[in-house]
Amino acid sequence: MEVSTGYCTKTLVGHREWVRVAAVSPDGKLIASGSNDHTIRIWEIATKECKVELREHDHVVECVSWAPEGCTAHINEAIQAENPRAAKSDGPFLVSGSRDKTIKVYDVSTGSCIISLIGHDNWVRQAIFHPSGKMIVSCADDKTLRVWDFKNRRCTKDYRCSRALCHLLGFPQVGTLRYHWKCRPTL
Repeated sequence: MEVSTGYCTKTLVGHREWVRVAAVSPDGKLIASGSNDHTIRIWEIATKECKVELREHDHVVECVSWAPEGCTAHINEAIQAENPRAAKSDGPFLVSGSRDKTIKVYDVSTGSCIISLIGHDNWVRQAIFHPSGKMIVSCADDKTLRVWDFKNRRCTKDYRCSRALCHLLGFPQVGTLRYHWKCRPTL
């Protein structure tokens, strides 16, 4: 889309159902899209070609987020903790969350799921890498915000909200540990 005019300049066709989310890679060359068809597609912007289709989720994909550059060493460390013979990768890496209640981390260069995080009791609405690259923060319809040590594949912090659903996460300043999250009232 051309921002100044709002004119659509490219259409990417491939998902079999509605696209729920899309995110542009930090280098501006790729788009990740998540869909009701339970897949994530990685698109090359220049050619409009789908480079990879990721099929690890068992339900609707609610969120996708690219890893910042600072995550590469930490992700490789997590991969090698699980499999010491695994080759190091330069990525790019992507995190996703789904209605199947899981969080997945992918090595987009190989199309493989390298980390699965399980712990939410309801749909995962957002999952993002912390700017430090050492953790993932997620929120879900179970009314929790969780901080994950992805190297050890475990939740290290669990914040509960008794009267609202958390649905949006962000870091207002790079490197801060202060979380920014928005809640919507429950019915």
